[in-house]
Amino acid sequence: MSLVLHAHPFSSNCQKVLIALYENDLSFEFRMLADPASMAALEKLCPLKKFPLLEDDGHVVLETSIIIEYLQLHHPGPVRLLPDDPDAALEVRLMDRFFDNYVSTPQSRVVYNALRPPEHRDPYGVEEAKRLLETAYGWLETRLRGRHWAAGEAFSMADCAAAPFLFYADWTHPIGQAFPTVKAYRSRLLARASVKRAVDEARPYRKLFPLGAPDRD
Repeated sequence: MSLVLHAHPFSSNCQKVLIALYENDLSFEFRMLADPASMAALEKLCPLKKFPLLEDDGHVVLETSIIIEYLQLHHPGPVRLLPDDPDAALEVRLMDRFFDNYVSTPQSRVVYNALRPPEHRDPYGVEEAKRLLETAYGWLETRLRGRHWAAGEAFSMADCAAAPFLFYADWTHPIGQAFPTVKAYRSRLLARASVKRAVDEARPYRKLFPLGAPDRD
């Protein structure tokens, strides 16, 4: 099999790539990162042990957005996750970066803080991260009005990012009633077949969520 994905189904970054693969029904081998041997194999391919990592006939591709663009270039399918129009592609990349940097990053800070020993936790950093999430929700509330998906009417790479990042962000710092557009968008994402599949595959690992997975979604 040409495509091999080194990943874990509970990782939001891995889900971002899985959603892209599922959207175009691409065949791939899933290499589960679950033990020292699988992590050692990953380290041979990437000394930083960053994942997800995609192999394509020996070619190694890193970073989620680059992996998705690579798939469109070398394994295209019916769903164009990055539009051909340059201006439309810029909007997709902008939204993709926004979800990565201003939703996933602060959400991860809260989670990683919970994984630290109590004496090394950073309450101020957690509050700072939650304030950034609240600001991000407010920006999205305005930006998403009148749009079905993140960058317009077509499902794109930006939605592949939004789905897992908003999924876990709402667990970490709930999207409040002040942001009905964002809440409705998150619900649309969770109803999409590719997203639902990724969420369901991750369901057995919810006990790993250090803040305690809510009994919903």
